[in-house]
Amino acid sequence: MEPFDLWHSETDKPRVLVAEDDGVARLILQHWLTALGFEVVTASDGDEAWRVLEQPKAPELLIMDWVMPGIDGIEICRRLREGSREYYHYILMITGRSDLHHVVHALESGADDCLTKPFEEPELKARIRVACRILGLQNQLIQAREELRVQSMKDSLTGLWNRSAFTELFEQELDRARRKDEHTGFLLLDLDRFKQVNDTYGHMTGDVVLRKTARLLRENVRSYDFVGRYGGEEFLIAIPGCDEAQAQKHAERIRRAMAAAPIRVGSEEIPITFSIGAVSAPPDHHNLEEVLAVADVALYHAKSSGRNCTVYCSRDWPEVLAAQGAQRSCCESCAAALAERCVLRPAE
Repeated sequence: MEPFDLWHSETDKPRVLVAEDDGVARLILQHWLTALGFEVVTASDGDEAWRVLEQPKAPELLIMDWVMPGIDGIEICRRLREGSREYYHYILMITGRSDLHHVVHALESGADDCLTKPFEEPELKARIRVACRILGLQNQLIQAREELRVQSMKDSLTGLWNRSAFTELFEQELDRARRKDEHTGFLLLDLDRFKQVNDTYGHMTGDVVLRKTARLLRENVRSYDFVGRYGGEEFLIAIPGCDEAQAQKHAERIRRAMAAAPIRVGSEEIPITFSIGAVSAPPDHHNLEEVLAVADVALYHAKSSGRNCTVYCSRDWPEVLAAQGAQRSCCESCAAALAERCVLRPAE
């Protein structure tokens, strides 16, 4: 097993920064480390080493001489430990002095280990193994943290983005659309008469229907669209780069696909349909709450129009939002006003 196998499992070679002003020593270190399987980045002085460390994805392993022109090794250690970094750098300090006070000073300044000149290749390899074990533990912790983060963003039943994660992703998409001067489509979907499914077949079957419905939704969107569960039997779909006509087209395509694919649970075949409220946020509009509110009004109108249909709500949002409270109170005049600003796509 090579030393870096303890830390690095990817196909790319692990990277190490060698900061050494002595050209001969630098070449020897580079030769030894390359033979061990590392990609070696070299620096001939402290200033050059610091520029490398300020770059994105700088090497995690640093072999550095104490005394160098420009920034010395001790100062680099201090800067690395004082700053907030994405990941931990393991620092192996090379020094020509072996007295205890000198070593303690290096360790207190932030070095992880010290290697006294002159040294042989086996000693360097042993120190590298220690460094790789430490960096391997760090990567395991980072991976576990990332898995927990992703898990916390997913709906436990369907595996879709949960409401909080979807909100965060959609806000980022609205910001991106503003910079790119693009519209962003948004669909709010409600599974029609889902209560009847639970009442007829039981809640366990209802859970199966929700899981399979979520899978079908994922299969019927583009790779860069994202789907979330709003709660209960309501779902959310973001459609980047999607204007009014495209939002209606995508919503209808999804609605038809879902209506044509009944869910099979055991020997039962359960038909499913969606009522959909669709909107398209213009580039200068990045208020998620208003996008959701307008889609919610459109969804309400879709459900009151017989279900299994799409209602697209126009961009004249202020009047629609002002009417939202009355619409929820089933005010007929408000419903008529909303209908003038919505496009109804009934089931065929």
